[in-house]
Amino acid sequence: MIKKFVMMGLVCLFSSSFYGQKGLNINLASKKDTEVSPIVKDKIEEYATQINAIIQEEKKLMETELLALQTKNLEKGEFDKEKAQIADRYSEKIDKRIEELGFDLDGVIQKQVRYSLLNTDAASKEELKEKLLKKFRPARSITGYFSYGIMTLTNDLSDNALDKNIGYSNNLEFGLKLNYQLSRTSPWAITSGLGFSWRTVRLDNNMFFTKNANNEVYLEKAGGDLSKSKLRTGYIIVPLGVQYNFSKLKNAGMDVQYRRFYNGFKIGANVYGGARMSTNNIIDGNDGELRNRENYQVNPYIYGAQLTFSYNSISVFVKKDFSNFFKDSAFKNDKALIFGIAIGLE
Repeated sequence: MIKKFVMMGLVCLFSSSFYGQKGLNINLASKKDTEVSPIVKDKIEEYATQINAIIQEEKKLMETELLALQTKNLEKGEFDKEKAQIADRYSEKIDKRIEELGFDLDGVIQKQVRYSLLNTDAASKEELKEKLLKKFRPARSITGYFSYGIMTLTNDLSDNALDKNIGYSNNLEFGLKLNYQLSRTSPWAITSGLGFSWRTVRLDNNMFFTKNANNEVYLEKAGGDLSKSKLRTGYIIVPLGVQYNFSKLKNAGMDVQYRRFYNGFKIGANVYGGARMSTNNIIDGNDGELRNRENYQVNPYIYGAQLTFSYNSISVFVKKDFSNFFKDSAFKNDKALIFGIAIGLE
C-alpha cells in the first residue's frame, strides 16, 4: 500500500509536469540542485502516458454505463447504490490494468538516486564507483578570505611613550588560502596562501609619530587637538600551517567514504612571514590632514604564529608576532598581538 502511494505520488508529479508542459526538478541532499535523470524522466513520462490512456478508456466506458443507468428511472437510493458499484468495479479494473504494466518503481528510484549523486546515468557498478571516487576527491583548492582584528602591542619592559598613548588599533587583511587535504578521508590538511595586511596603530592624547635628524622615531604632542593620528603599514603575508577537521566520515556508497573539508568545526595553526609594502603616517588636526609616506622605522619583515578556530566559513583567531613592530631602538620589544574574526569565501 505504501509503495502504491509513493508510485502514484510520483506519477501525479510527473504527469502534471508532462501534460502542463512544465519542467520538473527534484531536490535531493546534494551540494547543488540536480535535475531528473533523462532515463528516469522518459520512463516516468511513458508510464504516466500509459496510465492516462487507461484512465481515459475506462472513464468513457463508465460514463456509458452511468448514462444507461439514468434511463432506468430508479429510486435515488437504488440509483446511488448501483452507481457506487459501477465506480468500484471500474476502479478495480483500472488498478489491475496499471499493475499489469509492470512498472519497476525500485529500479527507477535507484536510477534517480544515482543520477542525483553523480549527475550521470552510470551503467555499471565499476563506472559508478569510478565516478564516486572522482566526485568525492580530496579537497585541493584555493579560496578567498577576509579578516578583521583588534591589535595591541605587547612587551616585557616598562611602559614606554607608545604604550602609554596607544589608542584603538586594528589589522585588516584579505587574500587567498591554499587548501590541501591529505586524503579523501583524512581530517588533516596543509594550508598556505597569500595575504595582504594593513596594520594601523592609532595614538591618543593628541600625540603623533615624528622623527629627528638621525631618523629616530618618537612621539610628540601636537599644539592643538588632533582628530586623527595613526601609522598604517601594509604587508604581504605568506602563511604555512595545518588544519584539523572534526567532521565525521560520510558514506557515498560503493564503499567510498569521504570527509567534508569545508563544513564543520576545524582547528588550524600556522606560522607566517611577511614583507613590508609601505608605511603611511596620517595626521589630521587644526592645519588639515597630513599624509607622509616615509621610513618610520617600522620593521620591514615580520614573522609569527596564528591559532584559528572555525565553523564552516566563519573563524575566530589569535595572531602573535615574534618580531618587533619597530626595528632598531624605536619602542623596544613591542610586538603585535591580534584577536579577530575571518570569513572564508569557499
